[in-house]
Amino acid sequence: MPGRDIIVVGASAGGVEALTSLCRALPGDLRAAVLIVLHIAPTRSLLPEILARRCRLPVVQPNDDDPVAPGRVYVAPPNRHMLVIDGRLKLTYGPRENSSRPAIDPLFRTAAKSFGRRVAAVILSGNLDDGTAGAMVVKRLGGAVIAQDPEEALYPSMPRSAIEHIAVDYVLPIAEIAPTLVQLYREPLPDPPDVPEGADAMAAKKRDAPDPAEVGSSEALGSQFPHPPTALTCPDCGGTLWEFRDGELLRYRCHVGHAYSPESLLTGQGEKLEIALWTALRALEEAADLSRRMSRRAEERGNGKSAGDYEQRAIVQISRANVIRELLTAQRGAEAKAMRTAPADDERDVVST
Repeated sequence: MPGRDIIVVGASAGGVEALTSLCRALPGDLRAAVLIVLHIAPTRSLLPEILARRCRLPVVQPNDDDPVAPGRVYVAPPNRHMLVIDGRLKLTYGPRENSSRPAIDPLFRTAAKSFGRRVAAVILSGNLDDGTAGAMVVKRLGGAVIAQDPEEALYPSMPRSAIEHIAVDYVLPIAEIAPTLVQLYREPLPDPPDVPEGADAMAAKKRDAPDPAEVGSSEALGSQFPHPPTALTCPDCGGTLWEFRDGELLRYRCHVGHAYSPESLLTGQGEKLEIALWTALRALEEAADLSRRMSRRAEERGNGKSAGDYEQRAIVQISRANVIRELLTAQRGAEAKAMRTAPADDERDVVST
């Protein structure tokens, strides 16, 4: 009987190269199912075609409710979470997690709930920390976790986050991950993990509950909100966020199911802040333009005092707009500098059209 025959893989920025190297090294007779999530734009993905040219296993983009079959590579489609429910693949439009759909965490945790010790999770190159919370569930239910060596990852944040928060089983360069997965497949499964006394019923309840990415509502979240909400709001929908702690790992989730790590929440808030600043800049410049129009009209009517008042108001509005423009320009300059010092992230250009 095979050991770890359910392989789940998560990647983001820098992930196309890592996934290509991994799939190229998988043997054609491997009777394990390989399930892949890559953060991509919500359009048609070319990733299945890219991997199929290099992989000895058949590579497919699954349909909803397909069975998880051995000896096949499944790639999550754009704008859909890929979940494992009762041994079948479910493609859902559930709430974004870590600002992504597909996201890595839902795949990892649903595969772990369905297959337990049979799961081997792999976290490859990527920004922020999607995959850490899901890999924690894999580990808790007896599966194995592999992180790409951050020193060789084009973007080390995702594997580094897993290493910092989980007792990962292996930290490996990409060239050693496929042979290790084959070894885990061939080895017998380890004994089930020890469960603290009295925890069986609670664990069973969590396994049987719908996943938030499957349903995406209070029906799935149920009693997951045992304490008052935070003062924070969801960048996706503006709803209240609840804070959850799993060991040292913090997570945030809103009532409808959007979920964030602290890093992804900071990123989401930053994007909303930039939108708000651009909106404020536009409103101030429009107000200044209107004030100057009113000033000219008052001057044409011979009302010098009103013309001066409107002109002074326009000067104040432009001054405030310039402050915001300088903030936005400084932020864009900092981002450009960061991009010049980082490897090019061309995943969206490569895998989507």
